[in-house]
Amino acid sequence: MTEEVALAFSVSRNQAYLLVETSCALVARLPNTLAALEKGDIDLYKASKVSQLTREVSDEVAALVDAFMTKRLADRDPTAIRKSVDHAVQKFDPDGYRERAERKRALRHVSLEHEDETMSKLSGYLPAEVASSVYASLSRAAKARRHSDKSRTLDQHRADIFAERLLAEDGHGTPRAHIHVYVDLLTLTGAREDPATLAGYGPIPGWLTREIATDPTSTWSRLITDPATGQLLEASPGTYRPPASLARLITARDQECTHPGCHRPAAFSEIDHITTWASHGNTDHHNCHTACKIHNMLKEEPGWTTDPTGNGGMTITTPTGHTHTTTPEPLHHPRPQPPDDNTPPL
Repeated sequence: MTEEVALAFSVSRNQAYLLVETSCALVARLPNTLAALEKGDIDLYKASKVSQLTREVSDEVAALVDAFMTKRLADRDPTAIRKSVDHAVQKFDPDGYRERAERKRALRHVSLEHEDETMSKLSGYLPAEVASSVYASLSRAAKARRHSDKSRTLDQHRADIFAERLLAEDGHGTPRAHIHVYVDLLTLTGAREDPATLAGYGPIPGWLTREIATDPTSTWSRLITDPATGQLLEASPGTYRPPASLARLITARDQECTHPGCHRPAAFSEIDHITTWASHGNTDHHNCHTACKIHNMLKEEPGWTTDPTGNGGMTITTPTGHTHTTTPEPLHHPRPQPPDDNTPPL
């Protein structure tokens, strides 16, 4: 259901999950919160703060929290509502709260969220005391640097130290990471200012592309595209690699997971058949694509089918019969060729 809602509303699967979960909780378990929403005392975002923090409690506890929050919703901001709900859950279900806390501490992870104008947010889901200690350590180091370097703000120092510590890996190495940037030759030389593409992020400006390209640690690979369509025709290996493989071409062509609404970079996704091998699907660039693990497994679920449309494109049919067609984005905009000039010379 989450995947169908995501496709129908053109939102991420996480947003779709939140919509479905909040709707079900309001109707089935949180009548007072639903009443506040219907009266206009709160909006859907504020209502989700109640549903999220009660998603794992019993119906009895949810009812107690819902009643507790009846007069604590109107004219309050989302953070204040969340704190009140958290207090109520601990009050009415202390043992369950502890068990859930132990499970969530085991779910610690790091996530990447891309934002606008060349920026992204890298965040860690950590136990509160660990996250607080990390931030305190960064702040101490940033304040020390700030004494000798006033050209950067405290926040800038904190962010730079954060990046340095993570990229150095062992704390002593040279920061280096492998990212994929797709850039037009004319943009690379400065003759054109078309945006390039940072895999998993999206368009980046020419000046940033040239900064990355001129870094002495950068590695180059050649991609040959059809100028009329912008689609990839050939992917050559790097200087020290053997000739290009099918997998390399598909990864470069797709750039990210080909499922609508999913933007996981192709480099961190899987290459698989659109029409499965068991169903006699061919292993070629028309029937193979990149998909994250979740969406690669989704097409094996009952009621879901995928049919190739050529060059990595596919039509997805959901269990309710709705269809969604997707094709890899071209690496650049189509470029019309000049018409043939058959005029005889003078």
